[in-house]
Amino acid sequence: MSTTDQRWFHRKGDLAQDGWESVVDETTPGWAHTGIRVAEVTGGQRLDLAQTGVERIIVPLAGSFTVAYSEDARTQTTRLTGRASVFDGPTDVLYLSAAATAELTGAGRVAVATSPTQAVRPSRYVPVQDVPVELRGAGRSSRQVHNFGTPQALDAARLIVCEVITPAENWSSYPPHKHDERVPGHETRLEEIYYFESAPVRGSGAARESAFGMFSTYSSPAGQIDINAQVRTGDIALVPYGYHGPAVAAPGYDLYYLNVMAGPDPERDWLITDDPAHAWVRDTWSGQELDHRLPYTDEEGLR
Repeated sequence: MSTTDQRWFHRKGDLAQDGWESVVDETTPGWAHTGIRVAEVTGGQRLDLAQTGVERIIVPLAGSFTVAYSEDARTQTTRLTGRASVFDGPTDVLYLSAAATAELTGAGRVAVATSPTQAVRPSRYVPVQDVPVELRGAGRSSRQVHNFGTPQALDAARLIVCEVITPAENWSSYPPHKHDERVPGHETRLEEIYYFESAPVRGSGAARESAFGMFSTYSSPAGQIDINAQVRTGDIALVPYGYHGPAVAAPGYDLYYLNVMAGPDPERDWLITDDPAHAWVRDTWSGQELDHRLPYTDEEGLR
């Protein structure tokens, strides 16, 4: 028998707060190291990011945004051109240091990945052309990863952030893996947030609200957890521990997720351990071709 753990899985709007569609932060029960804010922004609306002691990455999901941010008695303004949707390739992003406050305006959907910290790293605009795009896996495990907030791409204090596009019928976050104990050189402790979106494949004409995927998380020695959920745009899964994956794109529908990670270890590193029962699957990718549908790019010409 399978259940969806209500403590760790939330439907779109369940976590609404102060004009945001969803808010996860250190005040969320059982949560300490990561956060996310998601909003649908209309013209003329303003979102304030007034707290210091938290680093942020602002990620346009759809549409364009202007960010005015203040730090060290200086105010700067950055325009994020964004994209038509999360299925139109990478986007430019803005990393804000833990010493910055900001005001965000624009039109579309936006996510703000967060982590509480007193360590200050330089704020940085990352243009779309500088976002590392990785085509990972092979065959039906092919997916596209945008590594704009990983340790190799960004100097942050704690945050590790990336986004993944999984074409219809493909599997990602697979083999199932965990990062809930510190094993130097092999595994790091990281909380993880999955924010999901799904859409019909291009040209299908299907209704966007019908789009879905599947996501699973299950227990490890670090803790008991059980998520087996049909996921749609706006849903959020919290992974405090346990093996997570697969994330599966249903036939006819592409799947996207934004991953936000941080943890208590001194190293800022993403080191994982595959579930030993399924680790052998990685070896089967050898000799398989990458899915010909990848990479997904900006067909709408927003940029």
